[in-house]
Amino acid sequence: MNNQPKVVHLTSVHSRKDIRVFLKQCVSLAKEFDSVSLVVSDGNGDETLSSVNIFDVGSFDNRLARIFCAPRQVYRKAISLDADIYHIHDPELVPIGLKLKRQNKAVIFDAHEDFPKQLLSKPYLNPVLRRLFSESFKFFERLVCRKLDAVVGATPFISEKFARMGARSVNINNYPLLGELSIGGVDWSEKQDLVCYVGGIAEIRGIHQIVDGIGSVKSQARLALAGKFASNELQDVVCRESGWANVDNLGFLGREQVRDLMGRCKAGLVTFLPTPNHTDAQPNKMFEYMSAGLPVIASNFTLWREIIEGNQCGICVDPRDPKAIAEAIDFIVEHPKEAETMGQNGQRAVQEKYNWLIEEQKLLDLYMSLVK
Repeated sequence: MNNQPKVVHLTSVHSRKDIRVFLKQCVSLAKEFDSVSLVVSDGNGDETLSSVNIFDVGSFDNRLARIFCAPRQVYRKAISLDADIYHIHDPELVPIGLKLKRQNKAVIFDAHEDFPKQLLSKPYLNPVLRRLFSESFKFFERLVCRKLDAVVGATPFISEKFARMGARSVNINNYPLLGELSIGGVDWSEKQDLVCYVGGIAEIRGIHQIVDGIGSVKSQARLALAGKFASNELQDVVCRESGWANVDNLGFLGREQVRDLMGRCKAGLVTFLPTPNHTDAQPNKMFEYMSAGLPVIASNFTLWREIIEGNQCGICVDPRDPKAIAEAIDFIVEHPKEAETMGQNGQRAVQEKYNWLIEEQKLLDLYMSLVK
């Protein structure tokens, strides 16, 4: 392998413009290396964006097809590209990593989530199958991942887990890009009595409690909801809840639209329910709210409290308690000076320690070690 390796990132799950996969990792690597490609499975065709070559293996209609058919197509495309370093982003693609290792390729597995814990919260599996699949994949992880060249963990907890298995483990946090979501010169007094939730909308992310909470506020606050519902059935149920009258349902927004929305809001909500995969997670949205200068209303998990309360940049609540969510929203709206200070504290923390520039260097260091 020479000093200019050919790099290919592989995913059958994430979108071609995924924030972690494309916008952060691939774009950062394309500034350093001449050949960086991303293989996706979305049916939107091939293209080149920000010097990253995107190859599409087609979309698959249902979950089973994505799990069993998409990996084969991704592998075929990966082999045809004949890269030096392959960076895998989905657990179902880990077997591909083993095949690529047998061809003397360098392989990195990027663990965005603690997948065995994530399986325990899958609504389409019954409890017995959740436990069975979780334990099975836990065994598979221990067996396989130390055979790869490196495992990248998106949180310290994930990285430490793989290090204990004997894998070469590197923690590369999903921190925000500096300046991407901040709008300078916005006077706090000009902001609307608006709080936002940005991201995927699901029961385990506390949507029922959030809507119930916004329906219980004593202030004039409204909720701007920006994201896709996990299912049409969930959306139908939530739309019939009494708090929905205080919700502005914006649907999925692009990055510039998200920035503009955050510029109008007084707080950002990330009140995930205490499922096994959430309590040790570091949700990207938490840091994005901070980078935009918004106070964060977050779940009172130990790790999240260390970040939010440690940096005095928001309020932690029991995510299962709509009344507590409502009280936090009211406090932010009714105490503008304190809220503005929280927002400034969070923005400062991102500028000093929770930003992608720091994580980018760790990514580049890992790649250079594989080149050598």
